Amino acid sequence: MKRGGKFATAIVLFLAILMAAAWYGVLLKRRQPVVIRGSVIVQDPDPRKELPVADVEINASNSLGTAHAKSDSSGYFAVTLSSGIRRRQPIVLQFRHPDYVPLDIKEYVSDKLYVTRMIPLRREIRPEPSQPQVAVTNVLARYSVKSGTTVNVGSAVRTFQVVNTGNVPCKGQQPCSPDGKWKANIGGLTLDAGDNNEFRNVRASCIAGPCPFTRFENDTFLRGGRTITVSARNWSDTATFLVEAEVFHPMVGDIIRRSHPVIFGQALNFTLPATAEGVSIEADLNGSTIVFPLGPHLLLSWADCNARVTRDQAKVYRCELKPGYRFP
Repeated sequence: MKRGGKFATAIVLFLAILMAAAWYGVLLKRRQPVVIRGSVIVQDPDPRKELPVADVEINASNSLGTAHAKSDSSGYFAVTLSSGIRRRQPIVLQFRHPDYVPLDIKEYVSDKLYVTRMIPLRREIRPEPSQPQVAVTNVLARYSVKSGTTVNVGSAVRTFQVVNTGNVPCKGQQPCSPDGKWKANIGGLTLDAGDNNEFRNVRASCIAGPCPFTRFENDTFLRGGRTITVSARNWSDTATFLVEAEVFHPMVGDIIRRSHPVIFGQALNFTLPATAEGVSIEADLNGSTIVFPLGPHLLLSWADCNARVTRDQAKVYRCELKPGYRFP
């Protein structure tokens, strides 16, 4: 065979291998089950109050089958669809939780981020003037940690929002989602502890909005220091972040520490380091200062509390007032 003929044969063989590999890749992709990913949050006109909803039962169904999932503590869910269901096919997503209005959504299967907002069954009701409410004021979170030669002289607490619109293709215009698919936005803040002071036990967390579709740009702020900078990337709808830290001075002091919760509407939010022990809430009820130990079951007479653990093992607490109580 001539040299030119051998070269042509090699090219044909190479193209055949490429076509076979491409066909196999398409076939493999079609056989892989489709996964729908999303977040369940509370419906509220204020983005800071769009809190995650955990333990939501999610059903995804059409004529070919039904799949089930449950949202986690951050509101995130991932539903692996039946093998026969493919992209662009119609599907019904059902969201069920005993404390929220049932929600059915007709959708088409795609790889977009499904942010679902649910309406609470119990809405805030303003009492009649003849029904006085107990005022809850001057709220502090108290806890203890093993401390040696430094004193906690204060704490810092700030929130910031990263405003964005979800499901907007990035098209290579940075910033984008980690996979480069969705348009993202980056925001943050910088805190200064002051002369001869430093931040310790720094914790940052997404507390409202579609938190599963956010991440911090780096974790250098966890090291603390005189100044800390926290920045977060958000590739879905607007999200709210909470940053808290203790301010320390190099002198011997008490090991009891206090943190100021952030109050949005009828709920307070605060985070504590992984080493926190003996968590309690100090508050004035109708002018009387009382310390309420939370205990392992997070029980309060005037609020319903829950907690979740973040990736850095910090705990995020949220307490919502019971009927008959109010924040100023």
